[in-house]
Amino acid sequence: MERLCHIAISAVVWYQESVSWRLTKCCRYKPSCSQYCLETLVKYGLLKGALKAAWRLLRCNPFSPGGYDPA
Repeated sequence: MERLCHIAISAVVWYQESVSWRLTKCCRYKPSCSQYCLETLVKYGLLKGALKAAWRLLRCNPFSPGGYDPA
């Protein structure tokens, strides 16, 4: 399970370094959704971290007020 968590963390880091900087800055939250995902995976592990990250992505939409939302 720990190895899967490391793979997920590596995937998020790859996304941040390879893809996200090319996109427009449109995240309504601080920290960004990808950084939040990374922090939750490190803090809570794969299962709970992935669930919290998924919930954050569902809340990140044009109708959300956004703002500061720490992991």
